Amino acid sequence: MAGGAIVSTGAPKDYPGKLTLFVLFTCIVAATGGLIFGYDIGISGGVTTMDPFLSKFFPAVYRKSKENHSTNEYCAFDSQVLQMFTSSLYLAALIASFFASVVTRMFGRKWSMFGGGITFLVGATLNGFAKDILMLILGRILLGIGVGFANQSVPVYLSEMAPARLRGMLNIGFQLMITIGILAANLINYGTSKIKGGWGWRLSLGLAAVPAGIITLGSLFLPDTPNSLIERGHADEAMRMLRRIRGTDDIHAEYNDLVAASEEAKLVKHPWRNIVARKYRPQLTMAILIPLFQQLTGINVIMFYAPVLFKTIGFGGNAALMSAVITGLVNVFATVVSILTVDKLGRRKLFLQGGSQMLACQIIVGTLIAIKFGTSGEATLSKTYSAFVVFFICIYVAGFAWSWGPLGWLVPSEIFPLEIRSAGQSINVSVNMLFTFLIAQAFLTMLCHMKFGLFYFFGGWVLIMTTFVALFLPETKSVPIEEMILVWKSHWFWSKFIADNDIHVGSDIEMANGISKARSK
Repeated sequence: MAGGAIVSTGAPKDYPGKLTLFVLFTCIVAATGGLIFGYDIGISGGVTTMDPFLSKFFPAVYRKSKENHSTNEYCAFDSQVLQMFTSSLYLAALIASFFASVVTRMFGRKWSMFGGGITFLVGATLNGFAKDILMLILGRILLGIGVGFANQSVPVYLSEMAPARLRGMLNIGFQLMITIGILAANLINYGTSKIKGGWGWRLSLGLAAVPAGIITLGSLFLPDTPNSLIERGHADEAMRMLRRIRGTDDIHAEYNDLVAASEEAKLVKHPWRNIVARKYRPQLTMAILIPLFQQLTGINVIMFYAPVLFKTIGFGGNAALMSAVITGLVNVFATVVSILTVDKLGRRKLFLQGGSQMLACQIIVGTLIAIKFGTSGEATLSKTYSAFVVFFICIYVAGFAWSWGPLGWLVPSEIFPLEIRSAGQSINVSVNMLFTFLIAQAFLTMLCHMKFGLFYFFGGWVLIMTTFVALFLPETKSVPIEEMILVWKSHWFWSKFIADNDIHVGSDIEMANGISKARSK
């Protein structure tokens, strides 16, 4: 395998255990934390196309959108205040993720989920009853705090609970819930837009309380992970929990490795300072670049603003909302494909295939819009032409949904050793939220100025990130989290950052002699 090939001849440990009903249930409940993130992504774009919502909170945008041919279609919704409605949540999530890392480490993953659910619930209530723009933005900030806590804790929880050989499938449950939340929001927007009296947007925003309630209540019934229990000094309870979630008494090898990792973690007094150490350079690089690249795929152009985008390129109001529903359905089904294949095909193959598919679709969609709208932004799309645009956007969404969507959360959550795991996940979430914020805040302005070239802009980034994966991301499927350092030690590039005395897991030196053979099978 070019770039990612690892020259060796051994295999990582395969701890005994099976997928128990208990683990499956807890992972499903924990994954519902993705519902709040997905619901918000889907709901915000829909309500911003509803005339009653625009006329109440953004009257200038409402008047501009009604000027049929006196304005360039590309610029019909260009408004910094309107973009702040969407993006404020992600700025709040960025800041909250740093506080969430402390809660996750000191009190356990489940209480971080609980805190996120409660905060999101309050924010949903404020938004549903919003009287002015200040109340609306305050609600969005509280929603963002909830998202920051959930996105910090849920992927780590799933990766720690799952057996190594099924970690990809169970972790992607988080992304599946995000896509279900997006689809539910799109369907709700389509229905509430038809409510007479102009209050449908309140129902759309207020119903965010439903997914918030699910994760809030669900988190109360979740057990702590063995990793977290050991980290907080509950060794006996951790052994009982490990025995329960693996469905076997033969858990001593895995337990001993978890304890060894915890003991090493205790020697690290300052994880935020330690994470910049040379031996953690590979993980730190991935924690920054993977979430950055995930946002630069351009997916949030589709998911945040799908109805606005479709309306801008010539679809009517209801047609725009229905097109968003269609892309939401594609998103859900393609994520299921990822769940079924990620532990068989591996992370790299899905990354590379999905990236190639997205790049092709972005070039095609940009060209289709360029042919009709040019730079003037004035045109009417036929039903056939519109169907072509929606079709290729759907193929693009499918490529994202089985590659950069779920893997953007999975890979960072599984690569950090325990001593820097909470700090690493905070960086991952923060970078993700920072660039989500920047793109949400800038997209409508970028569309106004870059026009169809915006699709080529994001396509260029997809080319860069696909090349990066091909060269620098090793395969991590089936590798136990506490042995992940062996992957980096065996990589053609990252091995130069890791010394032999940096490896402390069992008979790691021998295992490091050949992890790649297992990776390349």
